Amino acid sequence: MSLVINDLHVDVLTEDGPKQILKGVNLTINPGEVHAIMGPNGSGKSTLAYAMAGHPKYQMTSGSVTLDGKELNELSVDERARAGLFLAMQYPVEVPGVSVSNFLRTAKTAIDGEAPKVRTWVKEVNQAMGALGLDSSFSGRSLNEGFSGGEKKRAEIVQLQLLNPKYAILDETDSGLDIDALRVVADGVNRYTGQGDRGVLLITHYTRILNYIKPDFVHVYVDGRVVTEGGPELAAKLEETGYDAYIAAARANA
Repeated sequence: MSLVINDLHVDVLTEDGPKQILKGVNLTINPGEVHAIMGPNGSGKSTLAYAMAGHPKYQMTSGSVTLDGKELNELSVDERARAGLFLAMQYPVEVPGVSVSNFLRTAKTAIDGEAPKVRTWVKEVNQAMGALGLDSSFSGRSLNEGFSGGEKKRAEIVQLQLLNPKYAILDETDSGLDIDALRVVADGVNRYTGQGDRGVLLITHYTRILNYIKPDFVHVYVDGRVVTEGGPELAAKLEETGYDAYIAAARANA
């Protein structure tokens, strides 16, 4: 019942042809574990997220990613979601004309294979939004259209709570959040992980969110691969020293 990344290599499709970004990533997330991936900008953290979710521009060229033994590269994007994978995007897309409520209901129906019961579903949606500090009228707005950065990130966590996947990839969910919004979003993630059998891959390059979401493991990511890993104390070390030493070591070993 684990999410296993084994020697993963990924190319991104550019105007000049494929460009290798991931160069052999190994990582295993078990149920109930929170893993933080930290690293400088441009190191390939978001590439990992997009490749796992099935973005067509990111191609797995070798290695594997399996969820409960299922090879993700053999599944379409919607099949990956039904298998239990969720991606909270760094830059959520605006979808004019599609209300938050319609989007959530459609997504829930697609994941579960049947529509949620209207009476209980409306209550669940309102509870989830209220827990994230969003008014019930928020559900009538077009998805992400005109949302502030904080509203977009809160809406992503509402989706996380209602869809309740087995594994969640959170791609820089902390970016653009003030301290109050950060706490609200972190509380939402902690409610999700508090179930005890849900796994999280938290991608960030700042340690502040780790003050509110405690990771079991921290992985330092440089130049498309994990260069070192440890516990929460590694994040505290990075706060003091930064990434320069890891970048220099990666260049020396290239």
